[in-house]
Amino acid sequence: MDVLPNIAAVKSRTILDHQLCIRPLRGDDREALRRLLIETQVFTLDEVDIALELIDVVLDRPDQKDYIISTYEDDGEVLGYYCIGPTPATDGTFDLYWIAVHPSVHGSGVGGALDRHAEQLIRSLGGRLVIAETSSGPRYEGTRRFYLRHGYAELARIPDYYRPGDGLVVYGKYLHSL
Repeated sequence: MDVLPNIAAVKSRTILDHQLCIRPLRGDDREALRRLLIETQVFTLDEVDIALELIDVVLDRPDQKDYIISTYEDDGEVLGYYCIGPTPATDGTFDLYWIAVHPSVHGSGVGGALDRHAEQLIRSLGGRLVIAETSSGPRYEGTRRFYLRHGYAELARIPDYYRPGDGLVVYGKYLHSL
């Protein structure tokens, strides 16, 4: 990210203003999202590669139905994104595979706006439950707080899932009709 956004301007946005900054993934977003994922200093390089694989699937196969990606763009800068998809063999369950925001705008409402946008899209597709999985490791403490602040409940923990000492934490949120 070459130019940091005016954090005060981003924080002063209304919910509608935030929603207007969210759009479908474009091909020229890939490099900005790669940098964003690295600059969060949360994800390992392997995790960044996995995120990029999903981005590539969406860009290379526009007719696929497994993943949907939207980005948050402000004044030409990509500040965040999410990736969702219907969970196979379920009725109305969706996975929130990725949600990430540039560290320069943490706490500004960008992540919440992306989460609300994803929920609205999931509802429009007949979704009723959103599942988000994350690590129990200390680097993911902010992520776990984000989920709890945004109405997700911790549903399960599996110790040593990713590696010894790093468990899986599963969060869920039931979506109600608006």
